[in-house]
Amino acid sequence: MKKWTLRISGTLLVLFLFLFWLAFFSPRPPLTIDPETLAGDGSTINYCEMPKLDGSGKMAVGIAKGNTPGCAYDHFPLPVLAGCTEPLVEDADDIRGLWIGVGGDGNAKIGHVERVEQCGDRTVITTAGIIHDSGTNKTGGFNSNDTDGSVLFTIGNKEYCNRTSASKIWRNGKLEFNIFGWGPVVVRRYMDGEQLVWEYADGSTTKMNRICALPEEHKTPEPRGRRYSFFGD
Repeated sequence: MKKWTLRISGTLLVLFLFLFWLAFFSPRPPLTIDPETLAGDGSTINYCEMPKLDGSGKMAVGIAKGNTPGCAYDHFPLPVLAGCTEPLVEDADDIRGLWIGVGGDGNAKIGHVERVEQCGDRTVITTAGIIHDSGTNKTGGFNSNDTDGSVLFTIGNKEYCNRTSASKIWRNGKLEFNIFGWGPVVVRRYMDGEQLVWEYADGSTTKMNRICALPEEHKTPEPRGRRYSFFGD
């Protein structure tokens, strides 16, 4: 019995160490976002003026995949799908725009701000330092391949945040995020009247209203995570 207990404990420890390495020490996804998009200032845009998705401009497949530089961008970037006018896929709701959390359940993220972009089967969500892009694109796979932006620890001057990957698929009027593309649904977004509802993996539900301009305090993201420091100055 003791021998089996040791074997099971050892196996679980090896599995934990592998998953920890995969999450924090495996090679970071290559930065495939257009450098000009990342360098530009997305805080100057009127997000109540959305382009018509009439197929007259770029298609999703012709635009580079967006993702997060390091663990977070240093300022709110330009839209990844600028100029894309590909009509939305069947069953997709139009949730494009800039949104702010105003209500929900007891764990709602009041004040949360996010930008949602769509064209074709593609959805890009930019918020709190991260850029999550899923769908057909020019430079990467269908799933988002990114980080969650929350820094668990630093070694010297290098930040370490958790790797993430998910697909975004419309099902029954809801945009569902499947972890790794094949795993369980961990996030949902959908319209409820004029509000965008965000059901997050922590069990919270946040209701968001549309806004036209990025609030000043969201131009630069706040550092997130526990940020345990090892071998720092």
